[in-house]
Amino acid sequence: MTKTIMLIHGAWLNATSWEGVKARYEAKGYTVIAPSWPLDDRSPADLRANPHPELKNVGINRILDHYDGLIRALPEAPILIGHSFGGTITQHLLDRGLGAAGVAVDPAPTSGVLVGWDTIKSTFPVFLSWGSWRRVMTMSREFFATRFAQTIPPADVNRLYDRYIVPTPGKVYWDGLVAAAGKIRWNNPARAPLLLIGGGIDRIAQSKMTEAMYGKQKAAPSKTELKIYSDRSHWTLIEPGWEQVADFALEWAVSNARPSNVHAIRAA
Repeated sequence: MTKTIMLIHGAWLNATSWEGVKARYEAKGYTVIAPSWPLDDRSPADLRANPHPELKNVGINRILDHYDGLIRALPEAPILIGHSFGGTITQHLLDRGLGAAGVAVDPAPTSGVLVGWDTIKSTFPVFLSWGSWRRVMTMSREFFATRFAQTIPPADVNRLYDRYIVPTPGKVYWDGLVAAAGKIRWNNPARAPLLLIGGGIDRIAQSKMTEAMYGKQKAAPSKTELKIYSDRSHWTLIEPGWEQVADFALEWAVSNARPSNVHAIRAA
């Protein structure tokens, strides 16, 4: 059984967002790796003040290849746990035959899956901003408080924004729109077991979209399951009660992981 976990963050966040989950899993005896996206490996405050000038050119394929290379360099196949856009990356990595098991938490839109109105509204700050496909974008504090993490008390908004939020290349949104990474092979026989987790009050990745992904992914022969937490937002792995979600994700992945000595097979 694998004892290695890789955590994959989404847009507007970096590895700092995994600090609680990483510490919790390490306390259980796992080796936990939480790499940031390319050019995002600094503190959120530093990234907001001085984003790398080339960050604007980072898209989904560069992010995918970044994690692909890191996974293939590990001594054993890891459990992959991704949040938001990281949940989409996780599904693409599984489609490449990587990972012993995968968990996609509040996954962002994936090619071939219908997107709901609330999710569409959450993309407006990027898609309605001219030139965003070649710019580094910054999330507003209002968007953070009302759509990204609407369950947190108003008094905590600035503290949590300052602690975790980073600039993001608009390119990743446009790459998703044009399916730059290609389509996932839903019936892929090389895909490891997959758990999809959604939040009933998520305004970024609506739970009905997660349910639709499950409908697609269960075409694969490996085990595929769905868990919806009716009262949780997109901020589910940091907002109060995150431990319940983190523990369920890990327990499922450990129980269903394929042998860690199975070599990665790139999907045809």
